[in-house]
Amino acid sequence: MAVAVIMPELGESIVEGTIVRWLKQQGELVKEDEPVVEIMTDKVNTELPAPASGVLKQILAPEGAVVNVGQELALIEAESQASAEPATAPQPVSVSAPPPVGEVGFYGGGEEVQTVSSVSPLPAPARRTEGDGQTQGGRAFISPVVAKIAQEHGLSQEELRSIPGTGTGGRVTRKDVERYLEQRASQPKTAPVPAPAPAPAPAPIPTPVAPAAAVAPKEGEEVIPLVGMRKTIAEHLTRSYQTAVHVTTVIQVDVSRMMEFRERNKDSFQQQYGVRLTYTPFFVKATAEALREFPMLNASLVDDQIIVRHSVHMGVAVALGEKGEEGLIVPVIRDAHKKSLIEIARDLEDIAKRARSKSITLSDVQGATFTLTNPGSYGALIGTPIINHPQTAILGTYAIVKQPVVINDMIAIRPIMNLCLSYDHRLIDGMYAGRFLQRVKRAIEEFEFFK
Repeated sequence: MAVAVIMPELGESIVEGTIVRWLKQQGELVKEDEPVVEIMTDKVNTELPAPASGVLKQILAPEGAVVNVGQELALIEAESQASAEPATAPQPVSVSAPPPVGEVGFYGGGEEVQTVSSVSPLPAPARRTEGDGQTQGGRAFISPVVAKIAQEHGLSQEELRSIPGTGTGGRVTRKDVERYLEQRASQPKTAPVPAPAPAPAPAPIPTPVAPAAAVAPKEGEEVIPLVGMRKTIAEHLTRSYQTAVHVTTVIQVDVSRMMEFRERNKDSFQQQYGVRLTYTPFFVKATAEALREFPMLNASLVDDQIIVRHSVHMGVAVALGEKGEEGLIVPVIRDAHKKSLIEIARDLEDIAKRARSKSITLSDVQGATFTLTNPGSYGALIGTPIINHPQTAILGTYAIVKQPVVINDMIAIRPIMNLCLSYDHRLIDGMYAGRFLQRVKRAIEEFEFFK
């Protein structure tokens, strides 16, 4: 019996991933639930577990290959058959099992902490034996979200099998089920629901993509393949930049009161609440409150519709790796507009600790409605951050520098920082963006955090 390791469905919006590296080599013994391959999607790196114990018989997708959801990555000869002569049988097919997740993306920016990103191993995919032409339910892939919807609406296995699937290999997607339910609801109660047309035959298994030909380096050069997280970040940022009409507006803020408060209270704050008081919680709090007053900056443009969100889920860009050299990721502080400065500080520290301990999960990086990045933590003075698609805007907080300023016609020295807001000009006009920045500026300069 051969069992396939497949590319699972990690979410409705994820259709492919990249093979970063194989953790086991062809011919090696593997144990059930043991990680065998590392996959990069546009969310996070994740390790896929072995669906069975046995011998890794064949690797079908090499490192660097882009694989589709549902594609077979390798074959495992099950433990009970590992020593037996291989029998001729049809190619195995497997179903995807991990639950879907929502949207989140990568953005190039900095943070005051450096963390490592990883996720806990995903549940092992359901397995099938060779010779079985269909999976349970008559589909190559029935995801948990589809199964849940079917259960909630009392769909029988027969009805589920009859729904034409538009996903990979004839897979029934959430939209297929919702369309079928709408059709069924529109029928008279006394009339039977017409049976949909038969599902299309599963698509042929794509041929693994061979890595690009190596470029011969010249003298004094080093060639590094663009793979894994770096490649995914590059693709996501390119898509973000090509989708939105980027404009950046800059405003200067006097942070005297914020710095004085932190300097006086940072030690007692840590003793009383058990977390470090950095500048980032102030920025998150001021931005979240301003977004409630300027909700178009907390929106997304989807086709010809504007989705305005009145809850602020703040993505905070953090650097990965002990030295911040392994890329960036955007964990989310949910309902940031409802949280106090202390709660935000705790959330930021929790994100940092779990990232360093490699316990960041996909749910930690999904659903951000606005992103804040802090290049000022490494001394950057000004910049034009790239919008984290499909969001509408991103705010960059930059280095605090003492500068001479004019106050009441007199020159004074004040700690000044730049706030740089990049926004999608298709939705946001310059005046709206400027008023938003003025609102954030007022919250910081007048120190409204405890009013």
